[in-house]
Amino acid sequence: MTNQLIEPESWTQPIREYDEWLRAAGRPRSTRYQRSYRLRALAVALGGDPWSVTLEQLLEYQSNDRWGEHYRRSVRSAVRSFYDWAAATERIVRSPARLLPVVTADVGKPRPIDEVTYARALRTSDRRIYIMLLLGARAGLRCCEIALVHSDDVEGAPGRRVLRVMGKGRRVRLVPIDDELAALILAADGYVFDGQIDGHLSAAHVSKLLSRHLPAGVTAHQLRHRFATRALRGAGGNLRVVQELLGHASIATTQIYTAVDSDELRQAALAAA
Repeated sequence: MTNQLIEPESWTQPIREYDEWLRAAGRPRSTRYQRSYRLRALAVALGGDPWSVTLEQLLEYQSNDRWGEHYRRSVRSAVRSFYDWAAATERIVRSPARLLPVVTADVGKPRPIDEVTYARALRTSDRRIYIMLLLGARAGLRCCEIALVHSDDVEGAPGRRVLRVMGKGRRVRLVPIDDELAALILAADGYVFDGQIDGHLSAAHVSKLLSRHLPAGVTAHQLRHRFATRALRGAGGNLRVVQELLGHASIATTQIYTAVDSDELRQAALAAA
């Protein structure tokens, strides 16, 4: 079950054709789903048809003060891409989104879930949530990656198991996993989290399930931060190793995910004395 948005009929075919263009360009399903969802939300908010939308309407829509900068940036990206495609394929003369202002977002800070909260979440979870928690906290998977985990993705022999993960930009990475997690995935004999999106749950529904289970103010993404922080310590501070495990294109992004505790800061400072 996922959030359903019923857009006006005048938007349905253009969104479908845009999605086909993304698919032909090899964009991952997670990107296609997210952009289509953003466009359906835009259609519901504005009504009418997509080719009569003005820059003023888009500016007002993007200025929603209930949105954070990262979500606002995601909306702008989807809208710009859609209308650039429409202009390039001559569905419209010029994109009304071409002058949408760039959305700047503050550099994030690492926020790993604390161990007490994580242990309690594991203890009180059912089997499905338990596996989701492990995939986030022990393997560093994003919600969109958790949704796609399949028993065929486990490779290697016991004690040497790895999980094949299709990440953003269709980048594949191999993440070492422990035998407990490997056994739970293999037992599924198919998608671990079956659902109605090509046989598996959507990323949005995975995020919703985890958010409902975790305490208020704690997000599913903090599980990934936990993995990154602990992996950095296990790698002896080698950020490149953690970058590979997380599937980041830029090491600067990896730095956002890795927390350094006060003892490590003190030890480093005293070493320079």
